[in-house]
Amino acid sequence: MTIFKEKLDEEFVTVSEVKELLAEVEAERAADVDREMRYELARAIEHANTFAVLDADESRDLVEELLELDQVDDVAAFKIADLLPQDRDELRSVFAHGRYSLDGDELDEILNVVAKYA
Repeated sequence: MTIFKEKLDEEFVTVSEVKELLAEVEAERAADVDREMRYELARAIEHANTFAVLDADESRDLVEELLELDQVDDVAAFKIADLLPQDRDELRSVFAHGRYSLDGDELDEILNVVAKYA
């Protein structure tokens, strides 16, 4: 017997999209006066409000544009959209999890896409 729940589905979302989803949950909870917001939910809302820079549509557009580049995978695209790196060093930290490194031209290409949105 396991106490873990089964994972049914998995989907990457940006912090901006999470902010939008949590705003809906917050509005739903506010409509019911007898229902309090749990501590974890309040902290998640605070975190999303603090760190979401773009709106949800812009962040999704950025991810889609990054995925069109050959050197960016799903995980990296969503991290880049959340962090909006401004220079090569910040961008290299996103790719530190991989077993490959990008050259300067590839990094600049990614930074040019991010610069359109930041």
